[in-house]
Amino acid sequence: MNRNDTEFMVQKIRTQYMEKNASQKNLDMLRELDAEVKRPANVFGYAFGSIAAIIMGAGMSLVMTDIGAQLGISNTMPLGIATGVVGLIMTIINYPVYKSILSSRKEKYADKILELSERIIAEEEK
Repeated sequence: MNRNDTEFMVQKIRTQYMEKNASQKNLDMLRELDAEVKRPANVFGYAFGSIAAIIMGAGMSLVMTDIGAQLGISNTMPLGIATGVVGLIMTIINYPVYKSILSSRKEKYADKILELSERIIAEEEK
């Protein structure tokens, strides 16, 4: 490790034990609010997108493999196409729904975040 890396690591550890001033506490609160705004949209996007991809993959598997015959389904093509299209539609609508959840959360928390950010900026200018 060179001298700069050592100094960086020492400073990083040192800051964990220093008392936080009001500006740093406000900055931590701002980060928490920002995470609170984004977390529900991210959880929805990942969960819904994963489920949609699994459904679309199941439809593709029914069409392209003999898994349907092993399940006792004689003609897997229509069922596989229908399942794949449902998964595809879910995948397509995932992003717009994610954006709408995120924008509604931003509207809900905008006043708090703007007030807190103004307070932080004002404290930094002093």
